[in-house]
Amino acid sequence: MKIAEIFTSIQGEGKLVGMPSVFVRTSGCNLRCTWCDTPYASWRPEGEDLTVEAIIAAVLNSGMRHVVLTGGEPMLQPQLPQLIDGLKSHGLHITVETAGTLWQDVEIDLASISPKLANSRPPTDTPGQWATLHESRRLDWTALKCWAASPLIHDRQWKFVISHPDDLAEIEAIVERIGGLSPEDIILMPEGVTEEDIKTKGQWIAEMCQNKKYRFGTRLHIWIYGNRRGT
Repeated sequence: MKIAEIFTSIQGEGKLVGMPSVFVRTSGCNLRCTWCDTPYASWRPEGEDLTVEAIIAAVLNSGMRHVVLTGGEPMLQPQLPQLIDGLKSHGLHITVETAGTLWQDVEIDLASISPKLANSRPPTDTPGQWATLHESRRLDWTALKCWAASPLIHDRQWKFVISHPDDLAEIEAIVERIGGLSPEDIILMPEGVTEEDIKTKGQWIAEMCQNKKYRFGTRLHIWIYGNRRGT
């Protein structure tokens, strides 16, 4: 598997915010979000080819119980089921962070699904036809319904990145089409990579959450470390 980085930090987003965790960031993505904060795992994939056994050894060496498999897009990796099975054999808690465009039958403690809104679309003059490819791939309803219904997933969170108040209408359309989602599992998170971005957008996003009974999602790692790798 091509791995961009393995590091320990605190979980900065979602239901497990604040939890000390080891992060395994796979490299490679089938989308190209214009605001992507990990371009080294998507726009310009980099990393090292590691065996599943080497990844498990690095995770165990971290001493952390909570493991976050992120990317890039981890579901692109054909060896992901083998990796998850190996990690779970050591009694570890597994979170997978995904855009929800792909599905594999894997047992996950927490699935963090982040369907990409229209605000993620790259400019039309982006090289390599990525604007067209991204738009055609960013919502896969078959995969999203698998993420919503699979009995292999013990818990879920649906995380939406908000750039503008108008994004709420698209979120509601997605939630309705998938069906059966609990408002308590839906997280609205400000788009941005600075404290000021999060604070400014957070004020009106928090009001949205109160009105819709959704969760508000901060980015705690940005507050603590800033926007840098390995955090």
